[in-house]
Amino acid sequence: MKILISNDDGYQAPGIVALYEALKDLADVEVVAPEHNNSAKSNALTLHSPLYVHTASNGFRYVNGTPADCVHIALTGLLGYRPDLVVSGINNGANMGDDTIYSGTVGAAMEGYLFGIPAIAFSQTEKGWAHLDTAAQKAAELVKQLMPSLPDAAQRGEPWLLNVNVPNRPAADVHGFKVARLGRRHAAEQVITQTSPRGETMYWIGSAGPAKDDTEGTDFHATAQGYVSITPLQVDLTDHQRLPYWAPLAALLSQPKGRA
Repeated sequence: MKILISNDDGYQAPGIVALYEALKDLADVEVVAPEHNNSAKSNALTLHSPLYVHTASNGFRYVNGTPADCVHIALTGLLGYRPDLVVSGINNGANMGDDTIYSGTVGAAMEGYLFGIPAIAFSQTEKGWAHLDTAAQKAAELVKQLMPSLPDAAQRGEPWLLNVNVPNRPAADVHGFKVARLGRRHAAEQVITQTSPRGETMYWIGSAGPAKDDTEGTDFHATAQGYVSITPLQVDLTDHQRLPYWAPLAALLSQPKGRA
């Protein structure tokens, strides 16, 4: 069994080291991760500048690109084989609700999913790496449980993509796992402005907004209650319920235009 690990915090982040240590005895594990922090890079690929791969002293390989770059390069030539599972993380902070749209952690896992490989994104709900050992332990438990099903998923051509968030708690205070839907956040905080030494205005993206929908059944609620949340994701962004709503507009626009 072969596992590819990536992340968005960079190859030296404590989270990816902990994840590697937790999984290395379960399978043949390789790490291909960004050289620097690439949080909020989502699924971005680098198309207009060259990418380079280097090997760190611990054997991790790192790329001067995005999380999706790392997985893309790994799967299209760098590894020379097709892994059975792509795992991303452990992220320094939550990827719940609307965070998943922006998340580089989810983006790395999604790149594996787009190549037809089962994938998991792991995150801690709070920044700072508190109780990282718990997150690594829970990640290993989930991966170990899923490993027997990986060959069947590959044979059927039916990959899956899981978004997993682990509360920053001691293992004894984590009550188990819960499948949950994505919650929602309020809009982000106001942009922060500063003046550069040259007198120019600089803009910093504001913090993520607080939870808007954290009701029972959401990832926000599950983790707040001390559970590891598991959210299956899909890539299809089509609003299927609204297709009939927009059909008359398309028909109207398609009518032959009258001659003047």
